[in-house]
Amino acid sequence: MWPGWSVNQAEPVVIAHRGASGYLPEHCLAAKAVAHAMGADFIEQDVVLTRDRMPIVLHDIYLESTTDVEQRFGDRARSDGRFYALDFDLAEIRQLRLHERSYRDEAGTERAYFPDRFPLGQSTFSVPTLEEDIQLIAGLDRSRGTTTGLYIELKAPRWHRAQGYDIASAILAVLHRSGYADKPDQVYLQCFDDQTLIDLKTRTSLPLIQLIGDNSWGEDGGVDYDAMRTDHGLAKVASYAQGIGPWIPQVIEQGPQGLQPTELIALARRHRLLVHPYTLRRDQLPEGVDNVDQLHRALFELAGVDGVFTDFPDLTGAYLKSRRSTTGR
Repeated sequence: MWPGWSVNQAEPVVIAHRGASGYLPEHCLAAKAVAHAMGADFIEQDVVLTRDRMPIVLHDIYLESTTDVEQRFGDRARSDGRFYALDFDLAEIRQLRLHERSYRDEAGTERAYFPDRFPLGQSTFSVPTLEEDIQLIAGLDRSRGTTTGLYIELKAPRWHRAQGYDIASAILAVLHRSGYADKPDQVYLQCFDDQTLIDLKTRTSLPLIQLIGDNSWGEDGGVDYDAMRTDHGLAKVASYAQGIGPWIPQVIEQGPQGLQPTELIALARRHRLLVHPYTLRRDQLPEGVDNVDQLHRALFELAGVDGVFTDFPDLTGAYLKSRRSTTGR
């Protein structure tokens, strides 16, 4: 079943982005269980650290976008007004209620980023540790007779290091304890920071994925992603990583005849790099794309990607199953 990191893998993989996050709050254990039941090949874990150095599964280094930290610990914001996970012990993190990603409008009213997803304030969810997330997936693999991969992102490693924390060592320690440190067909490690991946290459046999952002985002470390997407840049990436995780607009674009692959695909193939773009969302389609299967076709048929991060693993899995039944591949 497992493609590992061979660029010649037979089938594209479905990567459940933060779990089945189109249906449940991102990174809650329920979202991971649903993604598992939907047959995702890999389930993603974004990891940050707590003050007591515990790796927890959370997309952001701060807490207010997806938890009720402002209501429970209103006096714990830093001078920038943000509530950082690194300023809380695990015991305090466990007191928080996890919810659908939200923001406050100009009137101060809390709004969901995706209004048609799981309702804000409904049911009870919590922030899991990385170890708990892995144990759930491993347990479901045993009870369901499956083998599901982990796709772990090291969040803001340079920022953590500047605060005196080594997020890479903390994650590797959990993988060793959990029995996943030597499963290169079942674990990917991904990061936006190239220097972190270069260091990891000397510390682990697990395949590495270089995430590629946009320079305007100001990612941790200030990596030049424009330069990274050139032939020279990808040659360097291929010296330490097995693949790239580009933003979908870096993979497909509008051309004279409609959607077409960008030059990045051919360059990645030249350097034998896997391509796992992010993020496919039924409720946030790129400009010029009318429906989710049009986006599926562009990614899998036109661009020929090796997998995709999706908020809707059931829809992506169904598309690939339909393609196999139609084409025999």
